[in-house]
Amino acid sequence: MSPRSPSVNEELRRRSRERLLQATVELVAEHGYEATTLGDIADRAGSARGLISYYFPGKRQLVQSAVHRLMHRSLAAAMEREPRAADGGEVLARAIDAILGLALDQRMLMRQHMAGILQSDGFIRCEEQQVLERLLRAAVVAHGSPDPDADYPMLRAQLMGAVFALLLPGAPMPYARLRAELFDRYGLDRESGSPPPGGAGDGEPVVRGDQR
Repeated sequence: MSPRSPSVNEELRRRSRERLLQATVELVAEHGYEATTLGDIADRAGSARGLISYYFPGKRQLVQSAVHRLMHRSLAAAMEREPRAADGGEVLARAIDAILGLALDQRMLMRQHMAGILQSDGFIRCEEQQVLERLLRAAVVAHGSPDPDADYPMLRAQLMGAVFALLLPGAPMPYARLRAELFDRYGLDRESGSPPPGGAGDGEPVVRGDQR
């Protein structure tokens, strides 16, 4: 049998890494960070345990990469949804709704992600995070930012703050109120993006997804 070409090997590595990231998202969403082991992830992905160490320095880095992948895939899907966004306001509205929507639909996963960012390793600038950054910067540019280098970090901070507020155990802020504040800050039509069921106002929380 002839050896595989470099391009075939690269594709196999890409698929292996993707399976590990997907398995991580699934298991942490189901069982939480502490209850999920690297062995569990390897088994779910159908991969050898040693492959995790090949791609990621540790469990915390793997989880952050997995969540950032989920975030940028959700964001890309929102941007590509038909009908395509007609203007920069719609692009930014979809970006905000995509991130806030994950906080509603994947509560345990996103809570574990936010908790991890506050650990000693902090915010990890991984490959998946860089894809997410490019998409969010593109949304800021589409909205007409004169200074994306300053405005992108501000949008990121506001989104992270809103996600924290949505997920705060015992005292979550209402989703619709947080969404309305962000939309008003950027001068966005509250009916753009993906308005919550029952209207795009700033009333009671919208209940979706895993409530743990």
